[in-house]
Amino acid sequence: MTRELIGHFIDGKEIFEGDGRGPVYNPALGRPVREVLFADEAVVDRAVAAAKAAQVAWGEESLARRQRVMFDYRSLLLAHRNEIVALISEEHGKVLGDAGGEFARGVEVVEFVTGLPQLLKGQYNDSVSRGVDAMSVRYPIGVAAGITPFNFPAMVPMWMFPVALAAGNGFVLKPSEKDPSTALRLAELFVEAGGPPGLFNVVNGDQRAVGRLLEHPDVKAISFVGSTPIARSIYERAAHAGKRVQALGGAKNHMVVLPDADIDTVAEAAVSAAYGSAGERCMAISVMVLVGDDGEAHLSAIKDRMQRLTVGSYLDPKSEMGPLITGIHRDRVARLVGEAEAKGAKILVDGRQHPLIKEAGFFFGPTLIDGVRVDMEAYQEEIFGPVLLVLRAPNLEAAIALVNENPYANGAAIFTGSGGAARTFIRHIDAGMVGVNVPIPVPVAYHSFGGSKFSLFGDTHVHGEEGIRFYTRAKAVTMRWPGEDRIATGMHFVTNS
Repeated sequence: MTRELIGHFIDGKEIFEGDGRGPVYNPALGRPVREVLFADEAVVDRAVAAAKAAQVAWGEESLARRQRVMFDYRSLLLAHRNEIVALISEEHGKVLGDAGGEFARGVEVVEFVTGLPQLLKGQYNDSVSRGVDAMSVRYPIGVAAGITPFNFPAMVPMWMFPVALAAGNGFVLKPSEKDPSTALRLAELFVEAGGPPGLFNVVNGDQRAVGRLLEHPDVKAISFVGSTPIARSIYERAAHAGKRVQALGGAKNHMVVLPDADIDTVAEAAVSAAYGSAGERCMAISVMVLVGDDGEAHLSAIKDRMQRLTVGSYLDPKSEMGPLITGIHRDRVARLVGEAEAKGAKILVDGRQHPLIKEAGFFFGPTLIDGVRVDMEAYQEEIFGPVLLVLRAPNLEAAIALVNENPYANGAAIFTGSGGAARTFIRHIDAGMVGVNVPIPVPVAYHSFGGSKFSLFGDTHVHGEEGIRFYTRAKAVTMRWPGEDRIATGMHFVTNS
């Protein structure tokens, strides 16, 4: 579905309101292909009101009815896979393989919540005291909102809204204004699947729309994924307003390579994890720590594999890596590479020299930098581009200490043939997601995704069982029913005797 002007999806239909608009680029072409309307406060209020009104009946629906809608939604998503993948690639720029992988990981969450009756089962204890039973149950919270980044226009929203909707809530999504079309299509298909109009709404916009969602009294929970400074601000503002918050921030994911790690496995893993989706992933490997020996064999294999990496437009099915999202972001990546070089790092493969830099589109070649120090800006900041930094550590303990001193703690991986080394790494590394010979340890949908330290603000991760808990409120119920031969009279004090 192609739109020249992208509006908002509210109460089951697209509306064209708001007092601002912005360009939506095709990063592979380097030019705008359409415009998106920006919501003002009135548009946001309309979306929240629609979600609140629809949620009342939806929250009372049987689990079986909600489950059937999610099953039908999954079927529609799969039927429209190619359309959604094309939208992702056109507005984000990632190649079709990456877009297809993103779509599949998002659908996993929809599949997870089709098990809704099992996920929302409470607990029951008989006879906690004489004639007294206890149970715990979970109920919808009302209306939740999600604020999502440009780098995964399908997957990250699907970390949030399927869980919230299946749990009985209404939902308002504010996707990135850089690639908004995918979100509208996801919402349209939910209504086609039998979801009540108004339950799932999409508002496009900028900080103004975000601010209204954060302060709106009928929004009970906020989910956010983005950079650390914004995640911290979102968390503080939403928490101050009395809302539940899960705010996932930036990352600096490390891949620790021991001397016994298989060379070919390391090379393939490093290239795919550092340069897939042009490095615009919060779980991308951006730092490799070579342990013990000089690591030249591993580096040589990585450089050889990089030479076979095809950079190009998603329109070419042979492309393995596409452009960055904007020209401004490409310039920032180039600046950080130049800063590392100026401070003494050695550029082994220079993406600034890639031939596509001179062509249309926001391309930047895969980059490998050795001799990086922790005081360099390139190490301290999240580059969010196709740049792999190489540091050295004399032993595993030093490597773990190096990783743990970094303020980000999203993911970390170790490559080794030693079970003992892997176990030590798992126990002592400070990261929310850990890989052993797996470079990007993103958990499957029935586990939960999230880091620690400056990579997470709030105390719950997204999707999985933690997602169910986030989008529901618990009640603990204590019950006593006098029997026919024991008519309740007077004051009774429950004891544990």
